[in-house]
Amino acid sequence: MKLLNRSGLSIRPRQPFADWLAGHSSDAPSLDQLRQEAMLYLIDEVEQEQDFVDAINEHWRTIFKNELEAWDEFGDHWPAELTLELFEQWFDLDIQLMTFDLSTRTLMQANLKG
Repeated sequence: MKLLNRSGLSIRPRQPFADWLAGHSSDAPSLDQLRQEAMLYLIDEVEQEQDFVDAINEHWRTIFKNELEAWDEFGDHWPAELTLELFEQWFDLDIQLMTFDLSTRTLMQANLKG
């Protein structure tokens, strides 16, 4: 087991996200289905609570866009304006202080756009 020098932001969609998705996708999953798994975004290891606030303020737009792109790759149906307030309405966010790696395999990464 390895301790990673990362903390995390775990997000789950809320009803407004599910409503948005249902508005442009005929086979959209239900809110319950969407919330079965959280998305985890690793951030620099935090030392104090303010570090989480700073990380959210720095990364909310990237996270929001990534979540929207998963369902609408070209942004044809995105909200006209992405704001922190809208992000907070559309997603529940939990903070994860410590990250452990239980795998014995080498950690691989793929650099994505953004």
